[in-house]
Amino acid sequence: MTNDNNANEILENIATAIFFIDTSLVIHYANNAAEQLFNISARKFIGKTLTQAFEVISLDLERIKHSRSKDLGYTDYEVTFVAEGCAIEGEVIVTPAIIQEKSYILLEIRKNDQQKKLNQESLQHAQQIAAQQLVRNLAHEIKNPLGGLRGAAQLLERLFKNSHEEVKEYTTVIIEQADRLKALVDRLLGPQKALPRTYCNIHYIIEKVRKLVTMDLPSNINIIRDYDPSIPELLLSSEQIEQAILNITCNAAQVLKEHNCQPGIITIRTRSRMQTTINGHRVKVAVVIQIIDNGPGIPPEILDTVFYPMVSRRTGGIGLGLSIAQNIIDQHNGKIECTSEKNHTVFSIILPLKE
Repeated sequence: MTNDNNANEILENIATAIFFIDTSLVIHYANNAAEQLFNISARKFIGKTLTQAFEVISLDLERIKHSRSKDLGYTDYEVTFVAEGCAIEGEVIVTPAIIQEKSYILLEIRKNDQQKKLNQESLQHAQQIAAQQLVRNLAHEIKNPLGGLRGAAQLLERLFKNSHEEVKEYTTVIIEQADRLKALVDRLLGPQKALPRTYCNIHYIIEKVRKLVTMDLPSNINIIRDYDPSIPELLLSSEQIEQAILNITCNAAQVLKEHNCQPGIITIRTRSRMQTTINGHRVKVAVVIQIIDNGPGIPPEILDTVFYPMVSRRTGGIGLGLSIAQNIIDQHNGKIECTSEKNHTVFSIILPLKE
């Protein structure tokens, strides 16, 4: 970046990720910390604009240009970056700089405190479990009188079988509605325990889901596969994991159809992740399954509660698919993460490979 070897050495040894960009937002320099933060080599950054280097960047890019023209720096908090499917949230300090008589903008990126994130995740997970348990308790309370109601309607139907056609019409409505509510209650209760587990190829399960979803997709929506073939078999309930992935993928497809995205793209990506934390427990190796869509994003007001029962980002959705998916993944000692910006929503299923 400079002809001063000492300055370059200092930049390379700073723990903060640093980028130098020009007024066209083209990256001219990325230090070692930037490579480590995003797990991408500097040469892949250099020569690209910020929007080319990052799939998502929540920085106000016009404000960055304005800072150079006005020679004013500023700090932006809780900025989201997504590079090669990996989301990073951090604090960004924007500073105008002159190097070798050329105008640049210095971006310093500090990842948000990891312990704070873990505490937030633990609290959010506990709240989600509590909400699910509350709904299940209510569902159980509803189920018993519902059965009695249906039984009484059937009894009335038999008693007046030959005399009152109008009564039969009413009892039929009661029975049908009782059955509809029972089906809803059963879905609220969701899977109560994991089924027997065997070693399975996760890509075989994902392919089954992809084929199922593709059958109902319009021509403007495509599913892109980005698999890591080196992932070994996992010990899991293939039927339940298929249901969890299917719920999330169907949600993405329905959102894209509802908003008529042109084109609509769902990317299913698999990767291994080393040394990760799942619900407070350190895991040596985990498998990450990401379902990414380019829809409108999840409204900020429901983003923190999207896994709660009866919360949905779809018009007319009843909000059970994600809750059931999370319950299944919990039973497999995993977790589901969600990040969402406009045109980029990512659901990440993280399952331990070696605990």
